[in-house]
Amino acid sequence: MIETFAALAEPNRFRIVELLRAGPRAVNEIGESLHLNQPQVSKHLRVLKDVGLVGVQARAQQRLYELRGQRLRELHDWLERYRDLWDARFDDLDDLIEELTEKEKSDDRRKGN
Repeated sequence: MIETFAALAEPNRFRIVELLRAGPRAVNEIGESLHLNQPQVSKHLRVLKDVGLVGVQARAQQRLYELRGQRLRELHDWLERYRDLWDARFDDLDDLIEELTEKEKSDDRRKGN
């Protein structure tokens, strides 16, 4: 899991993963879309492949890279463990905002606004 986060922490690798959400792409197409040269793209794809975020398939003379669901599912499952915590914090924040809004309205009524 740490390797996955480390791979995604590099902005260009994150951008590649975001680009691949739309479907498989060739190295040159990724490079053109992200304004990176082919060796840079290949280096980033190798890291993403090593951690299991992307897979590659040969199609004629091209290599098409695509997202791999298993590693993304593991990330999702890990983040899901924190959803209850986040939901509780957001609920507390909603309550605080409501309380402050009511207090402000009450103060305005007392001032005659």
